[in-house]
Amino acid sequence: MSYFDAASSAPLHPVARQALLASLDEGWADPARLYREGRRARLLLDAARETAAEAVGCRADELSFTASGTAAVHTGVAGVLGGRRRVGRHLIVSAVEHSSVLHAADAHEAGGGTVTQVAVGRSGAVDPSEYAAALRQDTALACLQSANHEVGTEQPVAEVAEECRAAGVPLLVDAAQSLGWGPVGGPWSLLAASAHKWGGPAGVGLLAVRKGVRFSPQGPADERESGRAAGFENLPGIVAAAASLRAVRAEAAQEAVRLRELTERIRARVPRLVPDVEVVGDPGRRLPGIVTFSCLYVDGETLLHELDREGFSVSSGSSCTSSTLTPSHVLKAMGVLSEGNVRVSLPSGAAEEDVERFLEVLPRAVAAVREKLGAPVPVTVREEGALVVDALGKLCPLPVIELAKVIGDVPVGGTVRVLADDEAARLDIPAWCAMRGQEYVGEEPADHGRVYVVRRVS
Repeated sequence: MSYFDAASSAPLHPVARQALLASLDEGWADPARLYREGRRARLLLDAARETAAEAVGCRADELSFTASGTAAVHTGVAGVLGGRRRVGRHLIVSAVEHSSVLHAADAHEAGGGTVTQVAVGRSGAVDPSEYAAALRQDTALACLQSANHEVGTEQPVAEVAEECRAAGVPLLVDAAQSLGWGPVGGPWSLLAASAHKWGGPAGVGLLAVRKGVRFSPQGPADERESGRAAGFENLPGIVAAAASLRAVRAEAAQEAVRLRELTERIRARVPRLVPDVEVVGDPGRRLPGIVTFSCLYVDGETLLHELDREGFSVSSGSSCTSSTLTPSHVLKAMGVLSEGNVRVSLPSGAAEEDVERFLEVLPRAVAAVREKLGAPVPVTVREEGALVVDALGKLCPLPVIELAKVIGDVPVGGTVRVLADDEAARLDIPAWCAMRGQEYVGEEPADHGRVYVVRRVS
């Protein structure tokens, strides 16, 4: 089995396993106690904090260990918003942040705060000037990921951090995806990360808060981890997380070159091997191991099952792979195709022969899914010179399939009106038009669902 979903959770690094097992024997006592076992545990905790702080690029007393990366984000957001409440209650996030950041923003808004979402381009990156324009006198905090978890695009953190510093606004960076590859540049104020993203154990996160940032921990007071993470420290997990972070950093430069070559191979060859594919994300400014593409006329969940049967574990941001049946917020914000979406995220040590076998398997897997879905004969009627496709009750990618089947039935300049009630159609029909060189006119209300109007150009 080839595991190609490291962006969700990387396999446990051998150094993490060794450190975890060793610290189970040495680090079980309370590091706050003064007796011998407590002092031994404290030494392990202090050493882990020094190691992690060096990797982050902060002082040891600025770094706290949390129960997860999500907990680090929530603690960081709430702490700064609480500490800077007198400044204002305005929060800035990008439209492609991890759900932990967006959920924190939702909670802040529900509590009476205001939130600005900064849009991204088709590559998935924010424009620093647009981020700067969103800063206000009452902005308490800005948040920006270092790299996107779904498409691998790196964000201009250093430039945005400079804009925030000039405005006197702290910037929280979610560095979960990138920290294993290197430190985050720029004058950021807070940083959150999660150990299982770089090969450490799950259940350990870290939060760095620079000196001088007004920070007020929310919730009941606790003495541990500077009051930022309540409860007894998961010392074995912390030791393993720090040890593995140091280990992956030592390997990062060489492994990044190797993985980048493999993902570039996928980016270049998939569009040649599989028709009707859109490779998404920035082609250059990206993490080494992530490549994401979307396939027209393919149900994402079915494709993932086909690849799983062939021995490949991959993930998707497609609308058809979640119980909500709504498009990925990242793909939606980028304005790219969501149907048939596949994210390949290679773990350290991924074998070249596994990538070659994936490229061999993928075309027939896509073809098999397209054959299973078929191309149902669309229900069409003529309405005042336009062709109307009734795709009500049909989930992605069927509305797009039916549009593609009939676009040739109208003359150049004529229109097709697609009636659909699947939320993904709002994203996938315009994306199909961009790929096919047709004009997307817009959408109109309907008694049920929406009408998406497409004009034939060629």
